[in-house]
Amino acid sequence: MPNVYQDAVVTKYNIFNSLFLSLPFHHIFRTGTLLPLLVQASEEGFIAGNSPQQIIESFFEEYTEHATEHERRDLLFNFIKFIERQVVLFDSVEDAGFDKTHDLNGPGSITQLLNRVDSDDLREKLLKKLDDFCVRIVLTAHPTQFYPGKVLGIITDLEEAIKDNDFVTVNNLLLQLGKTGFINKNKPTPFDEALTLGWFLENVFYEAIPAILQKLLRGLSIPINEWPHTELFRLGFWPGGDRDGNPFVTSDVTLQVADRLRQILLKCYWRDIKNLKRRLTFDGVEDFISTAERKVNNAIYYPDQEHYGTSSELLQDLQQAREVLVKYHDSFFVDSLDDTILKIKLFGFFFASLDIRQVSPKHTLAWQEVLNKIEKQVPVFTYADYQNWDEKRKIDFLLSLQVELTESDFHDPITQDIYGSMLAIREIQRRNGEAGAHRYVISNCASALNVVEVIAMMKNVWKTTEIGVDIVPLFETVDDLAGAAEVMKQLFENTYYHAHLTRRGNQQTIMVGFSDGTKDGGYLRANWSIFTAKEQLTKISREYGVKVTFFDGRGGPPGRGGGNNHAFYASLGKEIEDKEIQLTVQGQTISSNYGTVPTAMYNLERLFTAGLENHLFTPKSTKDQLSEADKALMEELADAAYHAYLGLKNHPTFVPYLEKITPLRFYGQTKIGSRPDKRGSGGGLKFEDLRAIPFVGSWAQMKQNVPGFYGFGSALEKLKKEGKIDTLKKLYKRSLFVRTLVENSMQSLMKAYYPATKYLKENPEFSTLWNMMFEEYERSISLMLEFSGEKELMNQNPVTKESIIVRERIVLPLMTIQQYALQKLQSADLPAAEVDVYSKLVMRAMFGIINAARNSA
Repeated sequence: MPNVYQDAVVTKYNIFNSLFLSLPFHHIFRTGTLLPLLVQASEEGFIAGNSPQQIIESFFEEYTEHATEHERRDLLFNFIKFIERQVVLFDSVEDAGFDKTHDLNGPGSITQLLNRVDSDDLREKLLKKLDDFCVRIVLTAHPTQFYPGKVLGIITDLEEAIKDNDFVTVNNLLLQLGKTGFINKNKPTPFDEALTLGWFLENVFYEAIPAILQKLLRGLSIPINEWPHTELFRLGFWPGGDRDGNPFVTSDVTLQVADRLRQILLKCYWRDIKNLKRRLTFDGVEDFISTAERKVNNAIYYPDQEHYGTSSELLQDLQQAREVLVKYHDSFFVDSLDDTILKIKLFGFFFASLDIRQVSPKHTLAWQEVLNKIEKQVPVFTYADYQNWDEKRKIDFLLSLQVELTESDFHDPITQDIYGSMLAIREIQRRNGEAGAHRYVISNCASALNVVEVIAMMKNVWKTTEIGVDIVPLFETVDDLAGAAEVMKQLFENTYYHAHLTRRGNQQTIMVGFSDGTKDGGYLRANWSIFTAKEQLTKISREYGVKVTFFDGRGGPPGRGGGNNHAFYASLGKEIEDKEIQLTVQGQTISSNYGTVPTAMYNLERLFTAGLENHLFTPKSTKDQLSEADKALMEELADAAYHAYLGLKNHPTFVPYLEKITPLRFYGQTKIGSRPDKRGSGGGLKFEDLRAIPFVGSWAQMKQNVPGFYGFGSALEKLKKEGKIDTLKKLYKRSLFVRTLVENSMQSLMKAYYPATKYLKENPEFSTLWNMMFEEYERSISLMLEFSGEKELMNQNPVTKESIIVRERIVLPLMTIQQYALQKLQSADLPAAEVDVYSKLVMRAMFGIINAARNSA
C-alpha cells in the first residue's frame, strides 16, 4: 500500500500544508519558509555527526545573522507552534484517507470472518462461542494525549473537510488552529479527564459498536430483535475510578463521573427517540414513543418527575411499541426502532463500567488503622502480633472479622477514600445497575493476602457477604507474574473466596500489566513472563473449574504492551483462555485507533475476530503452536534479554541519566493529567517510584525507545553464538506470537534516532550508558533483521512504516530544538533566566513529539 499511502496521505498533506504560509499571522511566512531549511540543516547536521547545539547555532549564523538572541529564541518557539499544527494537519489527512490506506473488509474484518465461516459446523461453532464471548475496551485516565478537547474538535472537522477537498473550510480551520492554544493553563481534574473521554463514548463508540453488531447479525441472517447476546462488546472507564497514585480521585468524584456517564448516555437515547417520534406517528405506537421521550428527558433534567429508573423500564415501552408496529402497521420503520432498542440493550443506563483501582499497600494501611482500633478494644490482640503471623493466619483472621466500620475509623485521607470508594460502588449499582461499577482492581498485587484485604474490607463496609463486585488482582512485575498462579491457587482453595466466586458465576478476571513489567524486566522478559503467566493461570483455573478472563493493561507503544494488538490476541494459542478480550486504551491511542467511527469499527472488528481465531480456525495440527521445546527456547531468549536489561537498569548512572539528561523532570509541569508523575513523595528520584508513562515517554522524547527493544539484540546474539539462530528463524516463520513480538519491537527501533543524542557519547558522566544503549540499538536491528529474514524494519506493515517515516521527518526539527535546549541546560553556569527559557523550550517541544508519534507513551 505505500503508493496508495503516498497519494491519499502524503501528497494531500503537502498540498494542504502549503496553506499555512498564506495565513495572516505575524511572522508565519518567515517561520514557514525557514522551517524547511531547519529540517535540511538537522538532517545534514546529524549525518555529519554534529550536536543539536552546533546545528541550531550554525542555522542561526547562516539565516538569522542580524537577529538578537531574543529574536532567535522567539523563532524557535514559533517553529514549535508551526510544527504542532503540522502534526494536527497530518493526523487529519491520515484519518481522512483511512478507508483508502486500509482494507476495511479485508483480513480481520467481520466480512472476512463471515466468508471464512463457510460450513454449518463452523457456523454452529461460532454461535456457540458468541454465547459468552466479549471484547471490552477500557478507556483509562492515563494522560498521553497532549491535545486539549478544543483541538480534538478541530481535528474532527478538518478530517471531514479534507475528505471533501474543501479548501475554503480547511483554510478557515487552519486559521482557527493558528489562534487556538495547545497548552492547558491548569492541570485537568479527574472529572475533566472523564468529560474529555466522554466525547469518544458519545460520538464514536455509541455509533460504532451497534454498527459492528448489526453487520455481524446481517451476515449471519439473524434478526436484530432475536439476538440475545448483547454483551459481545463492553466499554470500561477509569477516569474517576482509578485512584492508584492519584490523590485527586475521591468517592465524590467517582459518583459524579458515574452520574455524568449516565447523563451522556440518556441524552444519546433522547436524541434517538426524538428522531423516532418524527417517523412513528401511527395509532398505538405514537403514545409509547412520546412517553419514552418524556420519561428519558425527565431522567436527565427532572428526576423529581416521572422518569425511567432502569433501562429495562425503557425497553419495556419500546418493545410494546414494536409489537404494535409489527402487528398493525406493516413493520414500517421497525429497523430504526430496533437500532435504538439494540443500543439500550448494549449500554443499559451506565454506558461504560467504572472500574475502581487502588494500589495494594494502601489496603494494608487501611487494615492497620482498623486493627489498631480492635487492639484498643480487645486486650488479647495486638497489631504487632498480627504482623508476625504467617499469610494463611492473616487471611483466616481478616475473613472472620465482623466489625462496625465508619469513615471516622480511618484517619489517613487515602484510607478514608478506600472506605468511601467501596460505598460508592454500591451507590452506583443502585443508580445505574450492577454493570455500572462491578470491578475492584488491585495494583501491584503480590499475594493472596492482597486480594483478601480488599474483599474482607468490602464485606465489613457493605455489611454483607453478598458482594456484587469482582475482585481483580493486577500482576505487574516479573516476580509477581511468576508467582501469580500460586496466588490464585491459594484463593481458589479458600472456602470464603470460593463461595464469593460461586456467587459471581464462577468467573475470575485477572489483570496483567505490561507497563511496570517492562520497566521492571525489559521488553522481551515482560512479554514472555505475561505469556507464561497466562498459561499457568489458565491451567490452574481450569483445574479448579473457574472461568478465567484476562484483562491486559496495554499502553500505546510496544514498551507498554502496545503495537499490533490484533495479531497479539490471534497468536496466543489454546493453552491461554480466550473467553474474552479485555484491554486498556489511553491517550493518543484512543484518538488514533478509536477517534472516528470508521477507525473504531476497523480496530474493534479486528480485536473481535482475533479473539475468535484460535477457537474457530486453529488447525488440529499443532505445528503453529509453541511446543515445549519452543517455550524452552523462548525462556532462554527472555532470560538473556532480562540480564542484558538489568545490566542497563542497574548501571549507577541509569537513574541519574533519567533525572538529569532526559525530559523526565518536565513531565510533572506539562499539565496534561491530574495524576502526579511519580508514586512516592520526597526530593530524590527512586526507580521504583517512577510511573510508566513518564518513564517510557522520556525515552521516546530522547528518540532512544529503550523500553521497546533493550535486551532483544543481546539475547539473539547469545543464542546465535550457541548455534541456535537457525532454530530461531524457523520459530519466527512458524509462530505468529514470535513474529508479533519482533514486529512490535521493530516499531520501537523504527522510531528511535540515536544521532540526535550522539553528543552524549563524549559526556564524562553518561558516555558509558549512552554507548550501551546505542550498541544494543544497532545489535537489535542487525539481529532482528537476520532473525526475521527481512531486509528492512517493518516491511510487513508498509502503511505504518510510511506513516512513521513522514511523522518522524515532521518532528525532526522539533527534536533538534528540544535536544539543543537539553544540551544548554547541562551548562553549570547558566543564568536563571536562561534556565527558564530552555526549560520552556523542552516542555513545549514535548507536546508535538508525543502527538506525532501517536503511541509513544
